[in-house]
Amino acid sequence: MSDQDVEQQGEVLEEQLDPEREARRRLALAQIRQYPDPVLRMPANEIESFDDDLRRLVQRMTDLMQEANGVGLAGTQVGTLQRVFVFQPEGEDEAPRALINPVRVKTSEVTLSDTEGCLSMQGVSIPVERPTKVTIEGKDENGEDVRLELEERDARVVQHELDHLDGILILDRTTAEARREALGILRPEPVLGALG
Repeated sequence: MSDQDVEQQGEVLEEQLDPEREARRRLALAQIRQYPDPVLRMPANEIESFDDDLRRLVQRMTDLMQEANGVGLAGTQVGTLQRVFVFQPEGEDEAPRALINPVRVKTSEVTLSDTEGCLSMQGVSIPVERPTKVTIEGKDENGEDVRLELEERDARVVQHELDHLDGILILDRTTAEARREALGILRPEPVLGALG
């Protein structure tokens, strides 16, 4: 999930990036699959081995998320069909978290529409309605059980990332009008004119 639009939600305030930081952000984004890459529509597979390869993947994803100024990143976004995502919980002292084989076990009936962006859809921010509370279970990168009861911003972020693992994009969860506008940004119309 992108932080470019989350200042409206209070997720992460956009900052003016110095040239070096902007260059690192662009390099990170170049390593994240962009719409319409077909892997973004593919469901991810359960992870069975909690080994050094998985821990390296989690570290790489965390680094990419942070360098790209994101608040979440799913395995499919880095081209691996493994059920893993990382996210940055709200709060200054919070460390990034990884969830392996996450399962949504409970959601609130109360929903809220708010603007979301995505690291795989640069320049797009669209309204998405989601439950305001979610309980999610899975494992951490060491195979330890994790159960998170999240609200508001963190609930939105993990639901966004969980959607990625199921091949669902924010385009699928928005209004028809917002989808048309987003696709206009993602797939601009060719300019027809005199050649030569």
